[in-house]
Amino acid sequence: MIKKAGTDDLETLAKLAAMMWQNHSIHELIDEFSEIMTNGKSQCFLKYEHGLPIGFAQCQLRFDYVEGTRTSPVGYLEGIFVKEDYRNKGYGRELLSACEAWTKARGCHEFASDCEIENEKSFHFHKAMNFAEVNRIICFTKKL
Repeated sequence: MIKKAGTDDLETLAKLAAMMWQNHSIHELIDEFSEIMTNGKSQCFLKYEHGLPIGFAQCQLRFDYVEGTRTSPVGYLEGIFVKEDYRNKGYGRELLSACEAWTKARGCHEFASDCEIENEKSFHFHKAMNFAEVNRIICFTKKL
């Protein structure tokens, strides 16, 4: 079952997200998801198996330039995660489909995503989901 996440799902969502974004605490993620759920430009979905939450996806509408796209807004996959024991069962595809349908219903004609260059699992997931690679970048920063 795929469920559109609401404010009553914040803790469940944050616990799953903390497994992927390990540099964030559950409390930080609860605050972040609470904020984005109210802006109307983002949506999270939860995947359940036998009543247990086993994955989530976060998508949003992006109105700024998105690499490789030509329209606006663009649906954007901000994050997707399925617990390791439940992978390779099509659950990631189900979560992605929910995100794509949500953004399409809001007028998007394109859907995009990104991943870190060294994240081979994410790269292979994106390729398997028919994403086309449009660019590779290295980002820089410096203190002023």
